[in-house]
Amino acid sequence: MTSTRLPDHPNSDDILLNDDVAGDEALLFGRVLDGKGGGRPVTWAEAREWSPGDNAEVIWMHLCRNQPGIQHWLEATYAVPEPTAELLVSDETRPRAFREGDTLVATLRGINFNPNAEPEDMVSMQLWSDGKRVITLRRHPLQTPRDTLREIDMGRGPSDAGALITSLTEHMIARMSRSIIDMNEHIDALEDAELDGDTEEVLEKITSIRRNCLALKRHMSPQHEAFERISREAPEWFEEHDRREIAETIDRLSRYLDDIDISKESAVVLQDEIRARAAARSERTSYLLTIVAAVFLPLGFLTGLLGINVGGMPGESDPNAFWEVVALCGAILVMQFALFWRWKWF
Repeated sequence: MTSTRLPDHPNSDDILLNDDVAGDEALLFGRVLDGKGGGRPVTWAEAREWSPGDNAEVIWMHLCRNQPGIQHWLEATYAVPEPTAELLVSDETRPRAFREGDTLVATLRGINFNPNAEPEDMVSMQLWSDGKRVITLRRHPLQTPRDTLREIDMGRGPSDAGALITSLTEHMIARMSRSIIDMNEHIDALEDAELDGDTEEVLEKITSIRRNCLALKRHMSPQHEAFERISREAPEWFEEHDRREIAETIDRLSRYLDDIDISKESAVVLQDEIRARAAARSERTSYLLTIVAAVFLPLGFLTGLLGINVGGMPGESDPNAFWEVVALCGAILVMQFALFWRWKWF
């Protein structure tokens, strides 16, 4: 069996980044919590044979739902109703949570920090727990469970199922802050930068930020509702201190949602400012071209009139006619500038 997990040594930081499974085994990693913040690793075979005892032990299995047979195993082993088991392995990833008898079922979404992925490409994680067993399932690699796993292997992790669920939600929301902070820093950098340069590039960055904000808000708003339902409707094994912990997570998520709204509005203001500056520059250029055209229009008419090749042109034989025409053009130019100044065109 090749199960990817943290090393057994509690002080080791050598986290395996390969988050795949081998063969027909669905277990990414498993731990039996000892009720004191630690836990021992279990294999896929041990996890399937594990049964709760009279002690405080709780088993946590993190599974890859891509593997075939997971739905049937949930139905046969834990009597999970077929619709619920289908939800746990399906690609329907809208965040939700509900109570089903003495079990808690949830679908949550976390920021995608996988290579070549955009932050708004959220990764889903399904969760099922009856108070003694916690099963989390994912299709694509997700770092949040490994944050909690690291704490368990260091002896500073959750002690029961409720604490494990709150730990997972806390880490999931904490990782969201990285993308939000990153977006705010980008907006601050754009606000401090010279906006008279390549506006197309700046507008493209702002559009990307707005797109990220909309995607995060679209996924995080229902997640806020899911956390509230966990806090209100979780079974009795989800203790009062767990509800207080998840209430803190809900409050933090609310602040993040507010930050997303602020980032989105800041991006809109910045985008409007850039467009307004571009429009002002365009209008200024058009205005200057209009002034130049207005200046040279009568002069062009006069020189064109005098340049026609027909008989009877005045001054044709006068040696001073050229300078008289220049003086006339100069007088017209001065009169134009005087009128433009009076009309406040300058």
